[in-house]
Amino acid sequence: MKTDSRQSRFTRRQFLRHSGASTAAFFVVPSAVLGLRGQTAPSGKLNLAGVGVGGQGASDLRSIMNVSQENMVALCDVDWGHAAGTFRRFPDARKFKDYRQMLDEVKDIDAVVVATPDHHHAFAAIAAIQRGKHVYCEKPLTHSVWEARQLAEAARAAKVATQMGNQGQASEGTRRLCELVWAGAVGPVREAHIWTDRPSQGLFNEYWPQGVPRPKETPPVPDTLAWDLWLGPAPERPYNPIYCPFRWRGWWDFGTGALGDIGCHAMDPVFRALKLGDTPPGSVQASSTRVNEETYPLGSMVTYTFPARPAAVQAINAHVRGQDGPSAGAVAMPPVKVVWYDGGLRPPRPEGLEDEQVMGDNGRLLIGDQGFILNDRVYPEARRKEIGEIPRSIPRVKDHYLEWIESCKGGKPAGSNFDWAGPLAEAVLLGNVALRVGLRNALTRYRLLWDGPGLKVTNLEEANRFIRREYRQGWSL
Repeated sequence: MKTDSRQSRFTRRQFLRHSGASTAAFFVVPSAVLGLRGQTAPSGKLNLAGVGVGGQGASDLRSIMNVSQENMVALCDVDWGHAAGTFRRFPDARKFKDYRQMLDEVKDIDAVVVATPDHHHAFAAIAAIQRGKHVYCEKPLTHSVWEARQLAEAARAAKVATQMGNQGQASEGTRRLCELVWAGAVGPVREAHIWTDRPSQGLFNEYWPQGVPRPKETPPVPDTLAWDLWLGPAPERPYNPIYCPFRWRGWWDFGTGALGDIGCHAMDPVFRALKLGDTPPGSVQASSTRVNEETYPLGSMVTYTFPARPAAVQAINAHVRGQDGPSAGAVAMPPVKVVWYDGGLRPPRPEGLEDEQVMGDNGRLLIGDQGFILNDRVYPEARRKEIGEIPRSIPRVKDHYLEWIESCKGGKPAGSNFDWAGPLAEAVLLGNVALRVGLRNALTRYRLLWDGPGLKVTNLEEANRFIRREYRQGWSL
């Protein structure tokens, strides 16, 4: 594939990095991110690179190409056997095993898609951002709370277009939940419950192992895999197929467990509807099945508390003013408890739920003063009839991936840009801090009190060592 001349690359980078678009995407973009984008690239196409292209990365690249035909100029994966299908799909792209080498050698990259295991997310994304590249990074954005803060700050400083891979943020369901809550369909919401069946274990429904010890076997490393590069910043250990290519998610050193895997998907609509994006939790507490030093537990329940959000009320009231609804212009945002469940756990069945309605293995429940919303439906039936049809009032998005591509080319910030995704990831990953085995006994007595701006636990110093992690020699952010 031909690359542009030095002059045309410079012109494209000027357009993509130094921009003037200033319209924020519906309700998700804090004021700090206005004015970041440039005009459409002169070529009309971006030069894309992929990092981690054998699994979810392959899906991301297919999805991008399905909605917008861009130039794929470079691909990076530590396992060329696992990535072989993507290499065949893009035969003209240069191939690498080390994303640092790729970013140094391929100068005409405009944007990078990061879909590595979680422990590499911050390293690959920040390396791209520091070189002025736009970045799409899979959820949960980073491996630690501290990394999420660093990544969001780096993207803001570089003025690049970003998007986290929580595809449901662009969905009809996310917008519908916001419209229901903001119109006062169930009154002020004081509790939210979110659950997933992951990491389900069983003959036909196994995602990845958790609650297991480190294997003792040390089989040879496959010829196609650069194991040392796969480990990256994580502590050194022998190769075992229990870790990769997919089953790394349940291991403390590499993944972020069920909460990290699904939390940024499932919590996102709730955070938007309840305006929690700019408000860090005040506390977090967890309970779980047995925890060890190697893997996340088989099942857990994490409880967050958030303060009232009076600053959000005025914006919501302005949004719903003039619309039909049971309490349009009078919505409130009182303190709220948000509870996460995984491993098949779920909240108690709420009173007023119709007999034929099941809770499901995955779902969300918002409990207000005048009823509740199970997934996207209002209960009880009498309340649903009383409120009638809540009008659509939030702009819809064509596609999550296209939203990012258009942002790279000068459009408005994408819905899950890092100024939104960073705080969401911080809250999600804070729950994993509360699940650490070293804190288990202490947390049976009290909750972790969280200072969001200071990025620290204020009542248990021991917990702060899990806010960020130590990196293997040769790796640093």
